[in-house]
Amino acid sequence: MANETSINKLLAFIKTKVNLTEDDVSLIEASFEPVLFPKNRIIEEQEEVPKYIYYIISGYLRLFHYNDHGDEVTTHINCPPGFITSYSSFINQKTSTENLESITESELLRITKKDLERLTLKSIAMKDFSISVFQQSIEYNENRSKELATLTAEQRYRKLMDAFPDILQNVPIAYIASFLGMKPESLSRVRRKVAG
Repeated sequence: MANETSINKLLAFIKTKVNLTEDDVSLIEASFEPVLFPKNRIIEEQEEVPKYIYYIISGYLRLFHYNDHGDEVTTHINCPPGFITSYSSFINQKTSTENLESITESELLRITKKDLERLTLKSIAMKDFSISVFQQSIEYNENRSKELATLTAEQRYRKLMDAFPDILQNVPIAYIASFLGMKPESLSRVRRKVAG
């Protein structure tokens, strides 16, 4: 059972997309478990099946994998509020190619695949909401691929800063650079130019 403050944040987020009945609220409250992770903790590991989908109450998380040279490649940085997991692996219950890590201390709510299925069977609103979350994830990944291919380094940086102005205070430059598809020194040059 989640604590009242964190579950209220989740409920408020869900209500921006769908209307909830009292029964829906009770089901949601019973289905999510609160967890707190310290900074720099691997929460879900690659080569394993993701156990949970997480809702971020506070904190910053990232998905990353290792490339052929053994370097970390950050594919997703998630700022609250919102959900995070290795989506296709979670949905299909297949081994993930990515690690999920807390960048900062993170307060989360989590739900298992089994509990999510039970919840979406009992609640039409949550079924609709879940579909919209997964659709958003697909759209996000498609847009991200397009932006990496078509935007300049400076445009990608400006877009990220416009969307998440606090990210620089919370996320190491190396992760941001990797996420933007550049080396840290390239990001430093872009930042100097933008600040100039």
